[in-house]
Amino acid sequence: MKTNMLEKYCIEGVIEVGCDEAGRGPLAGSVVAAAVVWGQNLWAANHHQEWLTMLNDSKQLSDQQRRYLRPLIEQFAAAWAVVEVTAEEIDRINILNASIVGMHRALDKLTIMPQHIIVDGNKWKPYIPKGEIMEIPARTIVKGDGKYLSIAAASVLAKTYRDEYMLRLHEQYPQYHWDTNMGYPTKAHYEAIRKYGITPYHRKTFKLYK
Repeated sequence: MKTNMLEKYCIEGVIEVGCDEAGRGPLAGSVVAAAVVWGQNLWAANHHQEWLTMLNDSKQLSDQQRRYLRPLIEQFAAAWAVVEVTAEEIDRINILNASIVGMHRALDKLTIMPQHIIVDGNKWKPYIPKGEIMEIPARTIVKGDGKYLSIAAASVLAKTYRDEYMLRLHEQYPQYHWDTNMGYPTKAHYEAIRKYGITPYHRKTFKLYK
């Protein structure tokens, strides 16, 4: 287990939100975006340090660790939100735009207005809150989910909520093995597409046959 905690903030002294998504690469299913704001009072409670130290890029965590962390994030974050963008919308606006739109919608759902946005990756579009005229300053950070706690927390929420969504879809379409591949392009997934065709949840603008 890591012994060093990720950075608390990119900029101290402002209300900062971390954003991330899960599911850009799959052949099927929604992309899920999340946003997390930490409260200043979190850092004063020493007994929280153990799970905060565990918090990292969701891809570096086991499923068990992610499921352990999610309720803690939801309990101790000052604000958080999770949003799905469907395969149909992904096909209409492309996966990059869908990921950014999802993060914008997650920001719309927050109960706290952030003053600074940090985003995993290197792509972003200005975010102007509804009813406002000025965009909120933002910074993209490559591998930010392994550098800042708020982005890491957003990555955990996005990943766990998307996995649960794919497990529900698996109950309808077990032949695609979405309970294990989560819609990603695996050999078994490609073989199922060749055998059974595509579902309404497949992304038709992606390369579905191999």
